[in-house]
Amino acid sequence: MDKPERTEDLAQLLARLKDTYRVSDSEIARRIGVAPATVNSWVHRKRGGGRGPKREALQALAREFPKFTEEEIFRAAGRQSPGPLSAEAEARILELWRGLTEDQQRAKEVELRALNEMNRTGQ
Repeated sequence: MDKPERTEDLAQLLARLKDTYRVSDSEIARRIGVAPATVNSWVHRKRGGGRGPKREALQALAREFPKFTEEEIFRAAGRQSPGPLSAEAEARILELWRGLTEDQQRAKEVELRALNEMNRTGQ
């Protein structure tokens, strides 16, 4: 899986977002449901534990500040944005899941967690 090409990092994108919406770090944090210290760490390019922002926080940024697309935000964070999941696709996946044995479900869950972790860390 290729890493997304990055033209600006998350700190630069947040500087533009703050200017565009005239909001503070604290206001961003409040609107996306994270601690102000979390946004501050993104602004100052600090990575606690080597992890970047959670997927949910990046998606919340796109939702709360719609002049910035999810794809643009994920790219700035050095990650690929998650693919869409329609109701039909979710139903198909759940039906396939139900056809697996308990051991197979556990194995797939481990695999899915590893893929999600890989996406979260940008590797």
